Amino acid sequence: MITLTDIAYVRSGASDLEKATRFATEIVGLQQVDTGEPGVAHLRADRRHHSLALVEGPSGVIASAFTVADDDALALAETELEQRGFRVARGDADEARSRHVTRFIAFDDPFGNRVELVTGQETMAEPVRLARPSSGISEFGHMCFDAPDVREAHRFWSTTFNARVSDWIGDNACLMRIDQVHHKLAVFRGDGPGLCHVNFQTATLDDIFRNWNFLRDNGVDIVMGPGKHPTSGSVFLYFRGPEGITYEYATGGLPIDEATWVVRTFDSARPASLDMWQGPVSRPSTQPQLPSSTAADAS
Repeated sequence: MITLTDIAYVRSGASDLEKATRFATEIVGLQQVDTGEPGVAHLRADRRHHSLALVEGPSGVIASAFTVADDDALALAETELEQRGFRVARGDADEARSRHVTRFIAFDDPFGNRVELVTGQETMAEPVRLARPSSGISEFGHMCFDAPDVREAHRFWSTTFNARVSDWIGDNACLMRIDQVHHKLAVFRGDGPGLCHVNFQTATLDDIFRNWNFLRDNGVDIVMGPGKHPTSGSVFLYFRGPEGITYEYATGGLPIDEATWVVRTFDSARPASLDMWQGPVSRPSTQPQLPSSTAADAS
């Protein structure tokens, strides 16, 4: 079994890089890190060099990445994936530099989601300088994939990797953890592979409501919220950005006690299973996964 230690980043193609970057900074509030690399905007939320990279090219998610402990763990992961029948690609030095990691490998999950495993993700010593400090962003929280069969997706992530289910929302969603956070990976049922949403945590509940008013004042398409998830206990706000990316702000949430946690199943037909405050419920739109060949060209 491959041990994931954390989430690393999302890498996404942007047909209008300037517009997408402006939204990620001026609206979402992320810090753009000046790397001097043409055609790539690196966006920072926490200690990581970046949590989101926007790459000029076809619109769509290129890859979503997790960290493993070290180069030995990466080599073992490559071997295990190949033994399980997955085609694994090793990133070259230029690709690793663009990702600000030491090394990485890439593969497609059984549903076509492109996944990267990395070592040596760069940590920045300088404090985060959010482009919009009032956003209150504190960290990159989680990412959510789409798959046509959520049960099979759970089987893959829980047998190939150390992901453990925290809660089910019927057969529509599986929320999985790799540490004490309720979920750092979620899989929602969708027609094909893609990025359902990308989450950024905020420091306080006040940040959520400040962001809600800011988004409304700026004409941003709010998908759902403010609301409260009965699964994680977090207060959330989903909104749609350029290139089909759905962003989420969230705050709070239940830490997992492995000794006492009991997996729950919520009825996906009941709106309160998504929002216990029973506000209007709408599924986040998905940014489709670029085919591996296209993603490689855009990387």
